[in-house]
Order: sequence, then C-alpha cells, then structure tokens
Amino acid sequence: MQRETVRDNSIFVLFLALIAVFLSPILIVVMNSFKGKFYISDAPFKLPDSTTYVGLENYVSGLEKTNFFNAFGMSLFITVFSVAVIVWLTAMTAWYITRVKSRFSKMLYFSFVFSMIVPFQMVMFTMTKVANVLNLDNPLGIIIIYLGFGCGLSVFLYSGFVKSIPIEIEEAVMIDGGNPREMFFKVVFPILKPIAITVAILNVMWIWNDYLLPYLVIGTEYKTIPIAIQYLKGGYGSIDMGAMMAMLVLAIVPVVVFYLFCQRYIIEGVVAGAVKG
Repeated sequence: MQRETVRDNSIFVLFLALIAVFLSPILIVVMNSFKGKFYISDAPFKLPDSTTYVGLENYVSGLEKTNFFNAFGMSLFITVFSVAVIVWLTAMTAWYITRVKSRFSKMLYFSFVFSMIVPFQMVMFTMTKVANVLNLDNPLGIIIIYLGFGCGLSVFLYSGFVKSIPIEIEEAVMIDGGNPREMFFKVVFPILKPIAITVAILNVMWIWNDYLLPYLVIGTEYKTIPIAIQYLKGGYGSIDMGAMMAMLVLAIVPVVVFYLFCQRYIIEGVVAGAVKG
C-alpha cells in the first residue's frame, strides 16, 4: 500500500513538472506583454515591477501598428471556412472509402495517407507557382489549398471512426427507403460528431497559427495575424518586443478558448476511431 502511494505521488509530481514545462512559454509571453520593450531582452524571466510595468501600453501600440482587427478578421475568415470545408468534404470521402470496397477506394485511401508524410517544404515553391497560375492567390483560393494539405490526416482519422460504426445502422436506413445522401447527413454524420470536432480542433490550431502558407500564397496584401505581427520588426533588426508579446497574447487567446471548450472531444474521437482503425 505504501509503495503504491509513493508511486502515485511520484506520478503526480511528474505531471506537475510537465504542466509547468508546457505552460511556462505562454506565461513568459503574457508576463512580458506588460513590460517595457527595453526590459524584455534584459530580463525576460523577471516579473514586471514598478520600473518595468507599462500596463496596456504594449497592447495599444500593437493594435495600432499591426492593424490587428483587420488581420484578425482575415484569419477568422480563412480559418472558419477552411475548417468547415475540410470537416465536411473529408467526412464524405472517408465514408465512401470505408464503405465502398474496391481497388480504387483502397488506392485513394493510401494516397491520402501518403500525403501525410510529404514535407510541405518539398512542394511549397511548386505549389506557389501553381496557385498563381490557377488564381488561388487570394483568401478564397487559399481555402482550397488548405483543403489539399489538411485532407490527409482528416481522412485518416475519419476512416478509423467510420469502421467502428455498425453497418447495420446504414442498412436499416436503406431498407426504410433512404438514399445515400439522407443516410450520410441524417444518420452517419451525427454519429461522427466526436471525430468531426477532433478534426476541427486540430485544423483550427494549425490554420490559425500558420505563417508560411499564407505568406507564400496571399503575401502581404491580405495579412493574417502571424503575418501582421511580423511587421513589428523595424529597420536594422529592431523589434518592438513589447507590442509583439502583446499581439501574441491576443493571437493565442481565441484558439486556447476554442480548444478548452472542445478538448474533451479529442480523446473521445481519437479513442473511438482507434477501435477498429
């Protein structure tokens, strides 16, 4: 009994240490967002005091310099519609691949899986040229590009979950006279809710924080939050660290709130999808 107590306490201390390690970068950013920019580099781990504390000055300065609200709206538009398209289309694709047993569906599935292991850096220059030729270098076009890069993992997760759904449920709908469209949207997709939320969360965190793809495709004409924050860099390598820290906090808050609201579905969706996946 005593040995089990020591083990449980050791695990608890280990988890506390891991929590501190993972939360410390966020806490450091929040802490430095209230310090003067000249004090951040000199003492980044020191708490704000009467000398270094500047209140909301960094936030006001950052909002003015980055035109943050326009960048926020652009990021919100791209993220919401990209995630909606990924969640909707990949769910139908995974259902087709899983239920239709053919050589084509099997090849299609392995194509999606293969796309997960191709590094983005390998195709980014070719992708940029293709995007320009196809007129995809705009906020609507980048949604299609995000669909292409996000469909691999999403189809993989959905496919594992669909395999755990009893086929008898779909057969009952067909016997009652339902067509495939009604079967999917009225029966299958509601059952896919846990994994759909998991797919949405993973893609939201990726697309919202993505810097490289929007920079390459839509450039600086349509600034997302990560691109707008980069404009806090001045000439000769100078950086307004205070304003940058403040804008990073504002960029982190929406996705953290969204994650905390939906995080219980991640484990539920992944575990359920692993039953027969």
